[in-house]
Amino acid sequence: MIIPNKLKKGDTIGVIAPSGPIIGEKVEEIAQAKKIIENLGFKVKYSKNLFSNTNKYSATATEKAEDINEMFANKEIKMIWCAKGGENSNSTFEYINYDLIKQNPKILCGYSDITSITNMITERTGLVTYSGTNFKTIATDETDYSLKEIIKRFVEGSLEIGQKEDYTTIKSGKAEGKLVGGNLSLIRGMVSGKYSIEFTDKILFLEELGLETSPQLASNFLYYMKQNEVFNKIKGLWIGNYTHESGIKLEDILLDVIKDEYKIPIIKSNNFGHIETKTVIPIGTMAKIDTSEDKKIQLIEKCVK
Repeated sequence: MIIPNKLKKGDTIGVIAPSGPIIGEKVEEIAQAKKIIENLGFKVKYSKNLFSNTNKYSATATEKAEDINEMFANKEIKMIWCAKGGENSNSTFEYINYDLIKQNPKILCGYSDITSITNMITERTGLVTYSGTNFKTIATDETDYSLKEIIKRFVEGSLEIGQKEDYTTIKSGKAEGKLVGGNLSLIRGMVSGKYSIEFTDKILFLEELGLETSPQLASNFLYYMKQNEVFNKIKGLWIGNYTHESGIKLEDILLDVIKDEYKIPIIKSNNFGHIETKTVIPIGTMAKIDTSEDKKIQLIEKCVK
């Protein structure tokens, strides 16, 4: 495991767009986010291809990977913050320089489609990466909750994950394991094949965007994971936000899929996913689930140094 350094006031944060394009009103939102971060005492550097839309639906895979590689190589950059989500950040996998990243560890943060990149980089390099709010979102959120979580985790080195009232128990139990996960549809895509990730002895955290994923499709993803024995391998499950117009909950879909076949603890919280209240979850560090506690999951080793 490779732990990146903390962020300090005056450090430079690099912004990349390895997923959807930064076009239209999103250009101004990125500029607003830059002002917010600079007002906190940090410097912001845009990647070379941040505003590229070469394919007319996003930058090319090689442009995106070039920005990832250059930001890791740049000694001036202390944190890499993904601008926004989208649908095809996995296009970068074969062009990322994993050896370069190992030699130049630093904070890498994002969520939604960025799930692909963070989990793959942790898998291939051992670098702890982070599921947390995207750069653009700090300008469009109605509250500063997610931004405060960024500061708490990366500047202060806090191990706190939300408040006790955030958590409910779906299935009782205790477990310890390294964290892996993020967006359900993206994790499903990394269950098998050349760019798969290892689930053995992990605590898996999952959320999904109900606007794009129906309960039937969420069931499809979870059954695929079951059929490929993911739930046989993991130590525990942590469910985040899923809001669908039907009112059907992700934990109910999950329980229909796994039934009583697995003796693992399952918890639910309202502090990660496609919601305002996004904590920062380190991918690749040890955590502990204990459903008898008020805060049902705890980080048990530092994730920045």
